[in-house]
Amino acid sequence: MYFAALLARTEDGWKASDTELDDVETLSDLADLAREASPEDDTVLVLIEQEDAWFGVVRIDGEEDPRIYVSDAAAAARSSYGEILLTDELLGRNPGDDDVADLDSLDLDGTEDGEDEDDDGEDAAGSAEAVPHGPVGDVEILDDLGVGEKELKALATDAVTEIAESLGASETLELVR
Repeated sequence: MYFAALLARTEDGWKASDTELDDVETLSDLADLAREASPEDDTVLVLIEQEDAWFGVVRIDGEEDPRIYVSDAAAAARSSYGEILLTDELLGRNPGDDDVADLDSLDLDGTEDGEDEDDDGEDAAGSAEAVPHGPVGDVEILDDLGVGEKELKALATDAVTEIAESLGASETLELVR
């Protein structure tokens, strides 16, 4: 079960809205959705949580590039919503490196049709190892809003609610939950 919400900082405080991520396929789509929530180019936070397995924070400040924090990259990688956040840049990979590595690892000796399916399992495990266990991204994403690196990394269960409480937006968030 997922929960996703947008928190937009306005002159009157934080404004929350429930958001549907079904039509979001890329980080750019998510950033556009967040920017629509705040026509004044204010700070917008996209908070995504999957049943205490992982959470992510995407921060949009006007037209700047999105800043991202994911609490557990390996858990998020197994999620369609997590995959949106786990960009090559965030994971420290160069786009296209995987394609070259995949081509280099192929053993094209003419016996490809009769290979065991076990080889595929090894490849899948190898690619899963490329995603680190634990947090990735901008650990200072909420520093200026009162949630430091230490507090952010310590969040586990109900992280979205705890972040909202720290921002003074818990009541606003509960209205959309």
